[in-house]
Amino acid sequence: MTRLLLVSALISYICYVQGQSLCTTPNAQSGVCIALKECSSLIGILTNANRNEADIKLLRDSLCGYTSTNSPMVCCPSLNSDPGVDLRCFTPHAQDGICDDILKCPAIVKLLSPPITTENLQFVRNSRCENANVQNSVCCGPGPTTVTAPSRACAPTAAPPDPRTECCGLDGSSGNKIFGGNATAIDQYPWLTIIEYKGVRDEKIKLLCGGALISGKYVLTAAHCVLGPVLRIAEPKNVRLGDYNINNDGPDCVDVEGGGQDCTEGAIVVPIEKIIPHRGYDPNSPLRRHDIALLRLQTMAPYGDFIRPICLPTADVAMADPRPLLYAAGWGAVSDQQSSSSVKLHVDLPFFTQTECQPSYNVAKRKVELWNGQICAGGQKGKDSCKGDSGGPLMLDNGRLYEVVGVVSFGPTPCGMENVPGVYTKVYEYMPWIRSQMKP
Repeated sequence: MTRLLLVSALISYICYVQGQSLCTTPNAQSGVCIALKECSSLIGILTNANRNEADIKLLRDSLCGYTSTNSPMVCCPSLNSDPGVDLRCFTPHAQDGICDDILKCPAIVKLLSPPITTENLQFVRNSRCENANVQNSVCCGPGPTTVTAPSRACAPTAAPPDPRTECCGLDGSSGNKIFGGNATAIDQYPWLTIIEYKGVRDEKIKLLCGGALISGKYVLTAAHCVLGPVLRIAEPKNVRLGDYNINNDGPDCVDVEGGGQDCTEGAIVVPIEKIIPHRGYDPNSPLRRHDIALLRLQTMAPYGDFIRPICLPTADVAMADPRPLLYAAGWGAVSDQQSSSSVKLHVDLPFFTQTECQPSYNVAKRKVELWNGQICAGGQKGKDSCKGDSGGPLMLDNGRLYEVVGVVSFGPTPCGMENVPGVYTKVYEYMPWIRSQMKP
């Protein structure tokens, strides 16, 4: 929807939203706080002579205020609200919200009242979510908040952190970065995770994919890491956080300049509570589209120097000017002779436009029609993210914080072929889906 059309629609619809406030029903549905007598679904329960304790509790928990005449107001489910769909979400500033029609969201309506600032438009754009019942939906909650200084205490929550707080995207590394498959600093990229799989035949723990911690409760990875052929080998069970040397149990230590050592506290293994692959991913399709998934952790990840989330993107990396340099990291294949590294590695990768990348995938045995849900990076001999890094992050350093702009999807065989970039799922394209899947 263009800015002009959006403003016109809002002007015609403003009478609807004035005087009403959105709310969440006890059943986590989208609702509006209105007088009880105007809510047919709850009036039906109230007048039912056979109502039970659960009905009485629902009525009590639905109370959201009182009218000027002291009549009760209730959170009444929206007409298009599906009881089986959880519409809770998080706003761009990490506030609780409900995924609902953009025209029913007072905070968004206010932001889009002329004159519309660039900042307000970006907040609206980054509020997009997925609601099958409405055409243009946003995560509706409080409007933009003000952050005057970075947070000194970052408490882990299910919400992806607001980048302005600097509770995401910061690592403790210092000095010049060394690239081309070289070891990282021990506290660099503290959002890197490893997925532990349980072997189908031998029940042994296998490390087959990576991921990126994006909040205290969620890890971003690839759909091919949780669906398709991988499941014939093993099933994803846990996520390993805060690791550096995967062959070492307990704390990992490295020597530091000036003497002494810098040590981790040891890796933490957290069971996976829920696996959420994108519904559009087809493991049998050669196009490999929608190759993205979320893992919800059973317990909250403890933040510290060696465990911290990366920021989600706030803008489209393909629109960046000048062209950005991107970074991949993990424990993947080091060379054709070595299948994986014991310590965390990283590499710098140039960004390729889709137009530049497509010819590399128009050849026999590598024929894939790329689309706007994918981006390309790499294409330099010996530099790539290989199969051991599947599901790991492609990262952008925006000068202050790291953002996860891609998820490792597929690339040439063998790894690191000159002029053949790797293909990554474009995270920004999937932000409405991500925002709709992450729950409190």
